[in-house]
Amino acid sequence: MSGDRKSARSGNSDFVVVANRLPIDMERLPDGSLTWKRSPGGLVTALEPLLRRQRGAWIGWPGIVDGPEDPIVEDDLQLFPVQLSAEDVAEYYEGFSNATLWPLYHDVIVKPIYHREWWDRYVDVNRRFAEATSRAAAEGATVWVQDYQLQLVPKMLRMLRPDLTIGFFLHIPFPPVELFMQMPWRTEIIEGLLGADLVGFHLPGGAQNFLFLSRRLVGANTSRASVGVRSRFGEVQLGLRTVKVGAFPISIDSADLDRKARNRDIRRRAREIRAELGGPRKILLGVDRLDYTKGIDVRLRAFSELLAEGRAKRDDTVFIQLATPSRERVESYRILRNEVEQQVGHINGEYGEVGHPVVHYLHRPVPREELIAFFVAADVMVVTPLRDGMNLVAKEYVACRSDLGGALVLSEFTGAAAELRQAYLTNPHDLEGVKDTIEAALNQTPEEGRRRMRALRRQVLAHDVDRWARSFLDALADTKDPAQSPTD
Repeated sequence: MSGDRKSARSGNSDFVVVANRLPIDMERLPDGSLTWKRSPGGLVTALEPLLRRQRGAWIGWPGIVDGPEDPIVEDDLQLFPVQLSAEDVAEYYEGFSNATLWPLYHDVIVKPIYHREWWDRYVDVNRRFAEATSRAAAEGATVWVQDYQLQLVPKMLRMLRPDLTIGFFLHIPFPPVELFMQMPWRTEIIEGLLGADLVGFHLPGGAQNFLFLSRRLVGANTSRASVGVRSRFGEVQLGLRTVKVGAFPISIDSADLDRKARNRDIRRRAREIRAELGGPRKILLGVDRLDYTKGIDVRLRAFSELLAEGRAKRDDTVFIQLATPSRERVESYRILRNEVEQQVGHINGEYGEVGHPVVHYLHRPVPREELIAFFVAADVMVVTPLRDGMNLVAKEYVACRSDLGGALVLSEFTGAAAELRQAYLTNPHDLEGVKDTIEAALNQTPEEGRRRMRALRRQVLAHDVDRWARSFLDALADTKDPAQSPTD
């Protein structure tokens, strides 16, 4: 590890990204030493060129308890770890972030827990993130704060550094007003977000909810109508400050996925997957974190009933569910895992044969190249969240289908549904409707499939993650000085 604590504190970064996690996975070896490897997600891919050009910094937790605080410098990219204790992880991350905010923002599918101790820890950790950002940022820097774990950082940072231009983007849904009003610390959260110059959401509905709450809870003057058809932005007037509020639907590095999916080795692996499954006529695929918002149980129940009714044939149709382990210390996630595994066992017990299960379930991370091969192999991608901010898996599947094959079954309650109108859209709360939609996707004609997939690919390839990041940062630059764009 390299870096100079003194120079880091002097603040020399013109562009700073603040997120719960650093773009690395750190690990403590048996001898006590630390090692790390890059974990580039879509956000890193989009922002890395910009970070390198602008003496950029990334503030975040390195993923281990009581980790290092010294900066990590790699190829002109400065990473500033924020240290979290075991209590911080339990109360700020697993507690308030994922057992209070996550269920509240996802339509209370699971009941949120409101613990004062968790809130106090959330405030404390957000303050540490704000202080670390203040130390890293150069005079007049642009700061982009990411997601629900850090909603208090914009206000805290503005109080520390009024010279900064601050953006905030929420990667999950923002809830309806009636649900958000349950939150005991509702005013503090809205005030925290209003510390930003630009607050971004996936969908206009989230922006409108936020504007309404700003007026109701903070007494700010807002222009709500302007988040409708005519303009992308609403505004909140706080004294002499104006906060812009807008919708910026996130996307993926679609060109890179398109290129990888055309690779000869990937295509060979896709054929191998079909052969390993016994050469079925149709493969259905689900790819999710094992999370109660994702509707994994809904699609399994629908598939089970389609088999029972003879609308899907057990001898020529298989379902693959890839479920990445998630938040396994949170009780509601442990319950979900047991329920899903019982469903898989029940379906295979009823409809499978020895050596030929009808549901193939993997509860582990799948390497990226292997996942792309699954996308290429699958005839029907089934995406049925009860609520999802965007759902990038749906876009990834489309990006991988240069052959114009396959079909996408997509929940209406994903952000992606607003863009991917040529998918087979369905209401995951309507089981009969889900069954009908899956059956239609299984039995589409090749011509219909190509027509739909061509339209889906046009959307996904044109609106990629780079376009998303640039549109947000250009709008953020315009809040202060239209002539000074960070993407110039």
